[in-house]
Amino acid sequence: MDAENTHQVFDWLWTSGQLSEKDISCLPALGIEAVINLALPTASNALPGEAEFITRQGIAYIHIPVEWERPELHQLVQFFGTLKAFEGRKIWVHCAKNMRVSAFIYLYRRLCMTESEEASVHPMQEVWVPNEIWQAFIRSALSMRSNPAFERVRPEAACPSI
Repeated sequence: MDAENTHQVFDWLWTSGQLSEKDISCLPALGIEAVINLALPTASNALPGEAEFITRQGIAYIHIPVEWERPELHQLVQFFGTLKAFEGRKIWVHCAKNMRVSAFIYLYRRLCMTESEEASVHPMQEVWVPNEIWQAFIRSALSMRSNPAFERVRPEAACPSI
């Protein structure tokens, strides 16, 4: 794969930075049925026509654009819901460099799968150390279960049953 920071997290889940046209052409052979893109369409390495390339392969394409400087909890909940919608299928999740994605996967593993810190840091620890903005976002997300202010965005309601 041309995409940087590519990781297979589970037998059904891969993450990476921006996919190339060549990468996209390889996805059907892996059995990928959905691609979730968390990058902005204005990212410097965005692939013009990505949605069309992916859907032409018969793969579902979901775009949840997460602003680098301002990730929001409702986007995380939308991400959890998308994983639930594609439960039982093989999924590829990417952004520009696998930083947004690895943070979202970390939170999925902690909040939905209730994994330990040691287990859930893969692939985030291989990709990056979250900056101040993303550390604050992660702390907010982890507090969702115990904070009544977030009752309406309860992630466990959107978490797939594993």
